[in-house]
Amino acid sequence: MIKQPPITVVSRPQGKASRKRNVKKSSSSGRLSSPKGKARPRRKKKKERSWSLPRWTYYLAMGGVAALILIGFYYFFIEPYSYRWKPCYGMKAYGVCLPYGFSIHGFDISHHQGQIDWGELQKLQKAPFPVRFVFMKASEGGDFSDTAFVRNFDEARRHGFVRGAYHFYNPKTDALRQADFFIRSVKLEPGDLPPVLDIEVRGEDERKLRTDLSIWLRRIEQYYKVKPILYTSYKFKTRYLSDSLFNSYPYWIAHYYVDSVEYDGPWRFWQHTDMGKLPGIREKVDLNVFNGSMEELLQLTIPYPDTIQKPQSISEK
Repeated sequence: MIKQPPITVVSRPQGKASRKRNVKKSSSSGRLSSPKGKARPRRKKKKERSWSLPRWTYYLAMGGVAALILIGFYYFFIEPYSYRWKPCYGMKAYGVCLPYGFSIHGFDISHHQGQIDWGELQKLQKAPFPVRFVFMKASEGGDFSDTAFVRNFDEARRHGFVRGAYHFYNPKTDALRQADFFIRSVKLEPGDLPPVLDIEVRGEDERKLRTDLSIWLRRIEQYYKVKPILYTSYKFKTRYLSDSLFNSYPYWIAHYYVDSVEYDGPWRFWQHTDMGKLPGIREKVDLNVFNGSMEELLQLTIPYPDTIQKPQSISEK
């Protein structure tokens, strides 16, 4: 019998079952094996390109935001009040720099000023910058009376001041009701300044506001037989009430922190500061000047009947 040479097994063909086992084993280790036993290389994920700003741009943006904040702060909180810190090259009295070219000074008050020593205030009528007139709040809306009005109104007359009363207008309340409420609250006498309409709030409808204000003004003029004074700020007047109708009334302008009044229309009084200090009043007070002489101020007041002799004021004695 002829012996066959020995056979060396190099590779044994694998069946389907064995190939599946190899695949499972390889998959458990996280790799897929090729039939030859070699591991397949992993596919490299493509790196996403990230776009980032240079560091200096962040500092530039932060600096820009800070600059805008500083500019806004100066514009809204510093610049409108910068006049307070300006050097006073004119007349300084009553804690402020007085406007140049006015000789008749006054103030206006409400219950916010608290208890007032009218005896001390009376001395200011003989001061180098004499204080001659005073306005005081009498009413607001259709049912609010200033708690200090009656006493202050009587004391002002008793101490020789030319006195006046004002009504703070509420655009949400009927105009005729407000006018009648002021009439019930204030008994003006000859020698008193005309009644004042204080308008500072526009309300929702500008056209309705103008109509209602004219109703109030006509009713007051009809009752007191004198043209009322219109008080408002410089901006409010120019935006909403600058026409022939409202320009026909004596204008009391509120314009703070300026050297002079820039309004070109007719005006009689100028409220130039809310930081005044007067002896006899603990709280700070609004100060005013009259655009004219003392004689012209008296001509503006409610006239005396011919049968009644006009009394002399302290300034005339």
